[in-house]
Amino acid sequence: MATSQAEAFYEREADDRFLPTGYTRGPWDAGSQHAGPPAALLALAAERRPGGRPDMRVARLTYEITRPVPIRPLTVITRVLRAGRSVELVEVALTPDGGKEVMRATALLMKTVPDSVPRISPGPQVPGPGALPPKPFFPVPWEQGYHTAMDVRFADGSFLAPGPATAWLRMRVPLVAGEEITPLSRVLTAADSGNGISAELDFRRHVFVNADLTVSLHRHPEGEWVCLDARTMVDGAGIGLAESALHDEKGPIGRSTQSLYVTARG
Repeated sequence: MATSQAEAFYEREADDRFLPTGYTRGPWDAGSQHAGPPAALLALAAERRPGGRPDMRVARLTYEITRPVPIRPLTVITRVLRAGRSVELVEVALTPDGGKEVMRATALLMKTVPDSVPRISPGPQVPGPGALPPKPFFPVPWEQGYHTAMDVRFADGSFLAPGPATAWLRMRVPLVAGEEITPLSRVLTAADSGNGISAELDFRRHVFVNADLTVSLHRHPEGEWVCLDARTMVDGAGIGLAESALHDEKGPIGRSTQSLYVTARG
């Protein structure tokens, strides 16, 4: 199957068709994408839905990740479920060539009226990324992938230390070649990493599969950096939850959660 060599996560082949690059590759399977870039691709489709109004903004995205996303050409299908005066509901789905649907999201958009109500949002709550040194991902057996496309700086914790962690992430390459990165794309490219940075159990002995991702935003993100202040909880029956407080350099912007299937390797 054809893939792109562009310096981006994807190359747009048509309005609804995209070629992934090696930068989409996740750390666990050489043939599968990290869930962050395809989540951002679906969010972009929701933002640019047919007939979309400029005064509507994404407030929440809920993803169902039914299968690993292969590194193959992808088709995005967009459907407006409800177009009200104050609220819109949009469904977006992702299907690889020759395969079944792998990811679906429902986007809730709300009407915005600048300065119509008092703003209630705290300022910065975590150390900013500027003075923090870059930290590498845990060892990955291939040269190019999500781990080389993202700049990661930890304010607390690390990939190799179990437990809660606070990490800033920044895209080193665009989501789509030749296109400006939207603020929402920056958030979604990073948000699926909450489980990865805050794992409580050893990755060498356990598998963590997130079957969903929900991102809620009370404020539109600003700047290149997105912070995940993340923690993971696991029940002995094998169900876990990773939750992240999301920040930009001006303060909190929302939250994300991931439901986890946890099991021993092998």
